[in-house]
Amino acid sequence: MSKDRRKHLADVPPSAKLVYKTLEYENELTQSQLAEETLLSPRTVRSALKVLLEKNVVEEEIYFADARKRLYSITTPDGVSDSTE
Repeated sequence: MSKDRRKHLADVPPSAKLVYKTLEYENELTQSQLAEETLLSPRTVRSALKVLLEKNVVEEEIYFADARKRLYSITTPDGVSDSTE
């Protein structure tokens, strides 16, 4: 994780940091998959994702396996999804 990324995440809640780290290890996950992996409630995951999306460190895409869901991944500084940071 870059220093700039750490600065963006310094003031987020612990649940958002856990969601971010989970995405860092697992690449792309849906909200329900994040809730399952982190053992957080769906409401907490939703709140954490909102914070991370506002900080522009996570990206939301359509989940093509089920268009009702969204797929979340870590973004690079230029906004392109990249899970290898």
